[in-house]
Amino acid sequence: MARRNPKVSVIMPVYNVDRYVGRAIESLQNQTMRDFELLIVDDGSTDRSGDIADRFAERDIRIDVFHTPNSGAPAARNYALDRAQGTYVQFFDADDWAEPTMLADLVAIAERDNAELVISGFYIDTYYGDDGRHLSEKKYQPTKTYDTQEDFRCGAWKLFDENLLYTPWNKLFLRSRIEDLNLRFRPTFWDDFPFVLDYITDVERVSNTEQCYYHFIRQRSESETARWRPDMYKKREEEHGWMLDLYQHWGLQGDAASMEMVQRRYAERLIGCIENVCNPRCTLSRNEKLEEISRMISTERARVAVSVAHPHSRMMRMMLEPIRSCNALLAYEEGRFISFVKRHNTKMFATLKARR
Repeated sequence: MARRNPKVSVIMPVYNVDRYVGRAIESLQNQTMRDFELLIVDDGSTDRSGDIADRFAERDIRIDVFHTPNSGAPAARNYALDRAQGTYVQFFDADDWAEPTMLADLVAIAERDNAELVISGFYIDTYYGDDGRHLSEKKYQPTKTYDTQEDFRCGAWKLFDENLLYTPWNKLFLRSRIEDLNLRFRPTFWDDFPFVLDYITDVERVSNTEQCYYHFIRQRSESETARWRPDMYKKREEEHGWMLDLYQHWGLQGDAASMEMVQRRYAERLIGCIENVCNPRCTLSRNEKLEEISRMISTERARVAVSVAHPHSRMMRMMLEPIRSCNALLAYEEGRFISFVKRHNTKMFATLKARR
């Protein structure tokens, strides 16, 4: 068993990633800060992932491996949270990797600022060839210690805008706060955001560093985001409701910068929902797809979003035009084009998405 009362509990769900899990574990073993436990939950893998993790655990007392029936990443993370002993918690996906000073630097910031949450920049590494070719995009905001809860809330829109507040793996959480709030991951796909949202709703002491440590690996052909999701639109509607509720709770529903970000985020994700409907794997007929798109772009939410949003690029302004004009046929053709590029030219898709 790993040592008790470590500084950090690193939690890693593992499912059928035998090509990558060794690299992920080694990037943690190479951390300059040695005082951590690594809790690996093999979530019913049918490949060699569990065996690989076991071999690492045999040689490193800091690593515990738990083998459970397949129940999904949320259940795996919760299983590890129930057993975590660290002062802080760091989440880690088994197909990603981290720079060697990540844990040391984040802990140093947390202890310096007595922070309940430390946020860092990260890399999105999108691979588009079998020979290792990839694009690397940095996501970060300038280093800042938020002196008050109000300060964090007023500045959070900038963090949301760089996708820094959605995922758990670019953050160091205070475990005692997780337990005080009785937080666990919800049993749903895209479970990351609700957990983070619950954690930040009333958080008081937050620090952000512009340094990037975590490498999020996007293998587009294998990615969950490349699949057709029949309930994607419903999920995006739910998430938008959460964002509106959050900013109402924060008393910032009248703040122009915050609301522009929330509405632009919704409009951009609405384009993603249109593309999802146009995915060849979608079982709807052409007419049914047009009806579904028409329903999505004609709602009051869609109308408000495109009227408030100020896209950062000319490309995104053009992409929102079918929604502004409520033109379902034009939105359908746009969605088909995006879907084609997404499936056949990963490099172009990643480049355009980064420049949106």
